[in-house]
Amino acid sequence: MATILITGASDGLGRALAEDLAADGRHTLLLHGRNRARLAGVAETTGGVPYQADFSSLDEVRRLAAEVAAAHDRLDVLVNNAGVGFHAEGTERLTSKDGHELRLAVNYLAPVALSRALLPLLRRAVPSRIVNVASMGQQPVDLDDPQLTREYTDVAAYCRSKLALICHSLDLAQELSGSGVTVNSLHPAAFMPTTMSQNSGMDFVDSLEQGVAATRRLVDAPELAEVTGRYFDGRQEARAAAEAYDAEYRRRLAAITDPLL
Repeated sequence: MATILITGASDGLGRALAEDLAADGRHTLLLHGRNRARLAGVAETTGGVPYQADFSSLDEVRRLAAEVAAAHDRLDVLVNNAGVGFHAEGTERLTSKDGHELRLAVNYLAPVALSRALLPLLRRAVPSRIVNVASMGQQPVDLDDPQLTREYTDVAAYCRSKLALICHSLDLAQELSGSGVTVNSLHPAAFMPTTMSQNSGMDFVDSLEQGVAATRRLVDAPELAEVTGRYFDGRQEARAAAEAYDAEYRRRLAAITDPLL
């Protein structure tokens, strides 16, 4: 039996993963969502505990962490799945409640803040896991313009936020090496039939079941119990963009990230 927090669990991959885990009937599922009505629906379906928060606000991310810590003394798995997708032709730059570029805020800053806030619970549950849902769509953050104020597109913002999350995953895995807390990231599947994919305007490619299976493997596969600091494309270990393995690039990214949190 494990206590598992899934962010973005009210729709798409997060909801499907929650339903898959609930079928075991042995886990305590903590389900985050932004839409209260959809969140209540998946909580009823899975028997999970709903936690509503808008990840465009770092205060709400920290509130969520505090609520989870107040109700639970341990956390076996954190799945950072919540995210904002893209519109293929989108060029309107949106900002978060904190004034950050929206995709940077929700797809990167929010999971960084949440993971750090919940580390005490994860340490109490070792061996425990952090699973970061990234993407094969990756672009390096412009370290001189991390908020993408120039030549903005939705696609560029999304891809930059996902590579930033992979970079953070590698740094956190290194920081937690030997602690019993593992950190891995993955591209679950390509353009699954979800609302996010539909909004992108792209054709569906892979099944939702493929994405669930790949993510579930990082959640509880015994053979991955001690595997950390890796990036997976579906069920296969893969290589992320080159910047992810550049220690100096990651150091500079971390340095500009900390003041944003």
